[in-house]
Amino acid sequence: MKRDGPRPGQAARSGKATIVLLESFQLGEGEVPTVLLHGFLGSGRNLRSLATAWSAADPRRRFLLPDLTGHGASPPPPPGADLDTLARDVLETARARGFTGPLELVGHSLGGRVSLAASLASPADVASVTLLDIAPSPVPVDLSESGMVLHMLLQAPDTAPSRREMRAGLVGQGLSEALADWLVMNLTPTADGWVRWRFDRQALAELHGRVNGVDLWAAVERPGARVRCIRGGRSRYVTDADVARMQAAGCPVETLPEAGHFVHVDAAQALLQWLMA
Repeated sequence: MKRDGPRPGQAARSGKATIVLLESFQLGEGEVPTVLLHGFLGSGRNLRSLATAWSAADPRRRFLLPDLTGHGASPPPPPGADLDTLARDVLETARARGFTGPLELVGHSLGGRVSLAASLASPADVASVTLLDIAPSPVPVDLSESGMVLHMLLQAPDTAPSRREMRAGLVGQGLSEALADWLVMNLTPTADGWVRWRFDRQALAELHGRVNGVDLWAAVERPGARVRCIRGGRSRYVTDADVARMQAAGCPVETLPEAGHFVHVDAAQALLQWLMA
């Protein structure tokens, strides 16, 4: 597995927008360029198990797993960043890392929305989009689990003596132990031996509202679109109305009855079989 990262100050110009290269790693030596994009508050390593299993089952593929803008070890989002910002950064990073030709984008949650935005912004760069438990519809505030988690994350202290103490504080606020374990993966050591958050929580809070409110149906309903979707049967992110509209547009949708929002964790083998089909 090859880990990639931006050199200090490394950026590319695209019109008036500055595009930084994202922290990322690669897996596989095949010729089919496939980019896996994680969800909100996650990082590329969230999809590493999926990439490892998929690469073993299909050696034709070469995978890129970036940390989205503002996530993991990637640079923070600039003021006013939106889905187009995140999509441009993904495409620029893939090209800089040697991924040529139209890309197959596979995105969970926010990563799926970024994939759809990329297919609208630069159709020639995107061969297909696979949505993991996310729909093109705007995400209602009361539906967004990430919004609830973000609210609690903003109440957490900037630093703590250890991961264990930060985790205990998150659980004390009402987060499940599983969610707390997931969040503290985003802690990094400080010079004095404490831990601090790797990302800018306030910048992510501002980004959250902008990325969830966008209607992305044009990416599914445009002529020539190649989009497919798989949803968790226990998740509320992809409604029956979304399914009907996607299928009417020629986008196949599969449901994994026992899975929740994190389909790549809850039903890893079933998801892999569907991806390979």
